[in-house]
Amino acid sequence: MSEIQSKHLSYQADGVTMQGYLAWDSSQSGPRPGVLVVHEFWGNNDYSRKRADMLAGLGYVALAVDMYGDGKQVETPAEASDLMNAVIANMPAARERFNAARDALENQPQVDASRIAAVGYCFGGGVVLHMARFGADLKAVASFHGSLPLAVDAAAAGIDVTARVVAYNGEDDPFVDASAVAAFRQEMEQAGADYQLINYPGTVHGFSNPQATARGQAFDMPLRYNALADRSSWDHMQLLLNSAFGE
Repeated sequence: MSEIQSKHLSYQADGVTMQGYLAWDSSQSGPRPGVLVVHEFWGNNDYSRKRADMLAGLGYVALAVDMYGDGKQVETPAEASDLMNAVIANMPAARERFNAARDALENQPQVDASRIAAVGYCFGGGVVLHMARFGADLKAVASFHGSLPLAVDAAAAGIDVTARVVAYNGEDDPFVDASAVAAFRQEMEQAGADYQLINYPGTVHGFSNPQATARGQAFDMPLRYNALADRSSWDHMQLLLNSAFGE
């Protein structure tokens, strides 16, 4: 029977204290694969922590990553955009923050440091795709309604993508148009990546988060939860991780 434990985990990156959230199943013994969870543009809130708990329930040690620093969480799109854009404006620093989280996860006694993956949502989905494109030593990355353009960068030319990559995308997501999808595919193919892009018909941004519909209505944004796409993508992610970790 699972015994999910969790704790707040502080670590340093880019001269800033980052506030992560670590979850694991204490009923298991021995080192286990680790999974980094990168948050939506709202910050490292209860949703990303819930996903970390769910990954712990699958037998992994999961760290919900703080990409904003000091555990910042916001409630309005304007505040979230300010924080997200500040990170995107300095991607080398963003990579430093991600790698600091990875180091923090690898240093946990429950973790098999040779088997690390990353999943991300919205902004976080773009971050994990970006890290894969820059050759991060990850077994797999899974992006849920992520920012595909963050995976496309001419500066990454010649860098091998060693992680297995899956992007779960809403086919009707207005934030991800056909040109973004085409550019992502081209980038992955030029990099020789083992990748998939799975489009969910009739699905828009935020489809994995049950709070998306209410937020979309509150802020007049094209956000909507889709239970079928949520379940389908989560189940497929489990197959991805099982295969990538050799389980």
